[in-house]
Amino acid sequence: MIIAIDGPSASGKSTTAKGVAEKLGFTHLDTGAMCRAVTWGLKNAEITADDIEMIRHFLSEIEIYFDATNRIHLNGIDVSREIRSGDISSRVSAVSAVPEVREKMVQIQLQIAKGNNCVLEGRDIGTVVFPNAEFKFFLIADVDVRAKRRLIDLEKMGETKTISELIADIRRRDELDSSRDHSPLIQAEDAIPIDTSQLTIDEQINKIINHINLNK
Repeated sequence: MIIAIDGPSASGKSTTAKGVAEKLGFTHLDTGAMCRAVTWGLKNAEITADDIEMIRHFLSEIEIYFDATNRIHLNGIDVSREIRSGDISSRVSAVSAVPEVREKMVQIQLQIAKGNNCVLEGRDIGTVVFPNAEFKFFLIADVDVRAKRRLIDLEKMGETKTISELIADIRRRDELDSSRDHSPLIQAEDAIPIDTSQLTIDEQINKIINHINLNK
C-alpha cells in the first residue's frame, strides 16, 4: 500500500508521515529530505542550480539512502541535521525545480518503495511519483502558523530569523514550488485536504489513520 502526503513547506508533512508510518508499521520515505540532501551536496560541491551539466555529473555519482533510524545519508555522510538549516531551506526550491533532479529523485523513490508498504511525503507524490497511490492527502496551514513552526525548527539548530522574514521565505518558496514547470506543487484531484493550522501532530496522524481504516 502507498500513502501519499503532499503539501507546502512547514504544513506538517514530515512529522505526520513519520507518525502514520509508525502506527501502521510502514516504511516512511521523506522525499523532501532527499531533495534537501542533494541541495546540501550541490552547495558543498559549489555547483549552482543553473549549472545543468555539473548537476547531471553530480547526480550520476550520488548515493542516497535512509538508515534503520530513518536518518538520511548522502554518499555515506549522515546529513540529517545539516539539511534542515535555513540556508538549505532557502536553496532547495531552486534545486528541486531542476528536471534532472526531480527525475533522479523519482527514480530512487520508486526503487525504495517497490514492493513495500510506504508512507511518502513531498510535493508531487500523489500527482507524479505515485499517481495511483491507494490514499492521498494534502496538508495545508496558515502561513503565520507555518512560519512559527519553521522558527522552532531553526531555533533547535541554533539559528533564528524574524517571523516576518520566515513568512516572506515561505511565500517565496510556495510561489517557486507551485509555478515550476516540472512536477509543480498542486493538490491531486483525489487527495483529501487537511488544514493543520489548529491541529496537534497527534490529531493530524489520527485523522489520516481513521480515514484509512474506514476506507481500506
